[in-house]
Amino acid sequence: MSKLFTPLQVGPLTLKNRIVIAPMCQYSAEQGCATPWHVAHLGQLMLSDAGLLVIEATAVEPEGRITAGCLGLWSDETADALGTVLASLRPHSAMPLAIQLSHAGRKASSARPWEGGQLVAPEAGGWRPQAPSALPTLPAEPAPREMTAGDLARVQQAFVDAALRAQRIGIQAIELHAAHGYLLHQFLSPISNQRTDDYGGALANRMRFPLAVFDAVRAVLPAGMALGVRVSATDWIDGGWDEAQTIAFGQALKARGCDFIDVSSGGIAPQQRIKPEPGYQVGLAEQVRQATGLPTMAVGLITEPEQAEAIVAEGRADMVALARGMLYNPRWPWHAAAKLGAQVSAPRQYWRSQPQGQGQLFVESRIGMR
Repeated sequence: MSKLFTPLQVGPLTLKNRIVIAPMCQYSAEQGCATPWHVAHLGQLMLSDAGLLVIEATAVEPEGRITAGCLGLWSDETADALGTVLASLRPHSAMPLAIQLSHAGRKASSARPWEGGQLVAPEAGGWRPQAPSALPTLPAEPAPREMTAGDLARVQQAFVDAALRAQRIGIQAIELHAAHGYLLHQFLSPISNQRTDDYGGALANRMRFPLAVFDAVRAVLPAGMALGVRVSATDWIDGGWDEAQTIAFGQALKARGCDFIDVSSGGIAPQQRIKPEPGYQVGLAEQVRQATGLPTMAVGLITEPEQAEAIVAEGRADMVALARGMLYNPRWPWHAAAKLGAQVSAPRQYWRSQPQGQGQLFVESRIGMR
């Protein structure tokens, strides 16, 4: 039996298989509100029968957007827009949904990737980013504003409010984004955090704000809603955030009731030195899993079903998360099931797509058009 297609309990959430659709920014919202693009994008992914879909990085306040086109959950208007999208899709898929709540910090106010991705100045329609320290991501950029105690309290409450809105619109899990050089990661990394108060310096101080955000969100979520964290296990920079610090952070999260950890890497500064190759981050996930015991996702150039199966079967991670590969092939779980001798649920309208000679690949979906 395929290990990839066995169920997994993640806190209160039961996943029918170990395939996770990783969060992927679409840069297609309007003033933080989901648009018809999100119906098309999320709709095709929700028919894939993956175990979990994590909706893209979603800003908890307008200044926390990476770009002006990023999704938000900072108001009833933004929540209602996304809720309407999800309500239109729910009759056709029972897939559990998570959302990645994020604040971009010093990487905010950027142009969309296809528009160059560089910092957009206030006079050009952007805004001044805020960060743990007044250190820009790129040396030629103007410095962000260093956050005050009042800013920290405001942003922490913004995470709480966004989590409550996610619950209201039917999302079943929250992933806090503490990776890829965004705000919570900026507090963790000594590359971006050079504060001299209680939130900088020693590891315990640098973890203080991310852990406070976690605690505040955990305190308001119902018992039936899962809460996890995405981390960058290493900055890939000497003297930066690394595996040992990630493990300490993971252990602190576990003690606070964290349900899962999603292990990525990099993103804090352009000095990083990464050599991407198939599964290049799996070893990082394996270290975190062994040291913390948290249900762990591996992500990063996992593209082949046999590769994903081996990662889970060998106990290197509990789940595998796909991003670009799922954009390229939204039916990736179907094809993986065909290769690995498993079954997936699919709408009856698509049953005739099964190639001859593959046995019974499709089974009845619990939710679907009749």
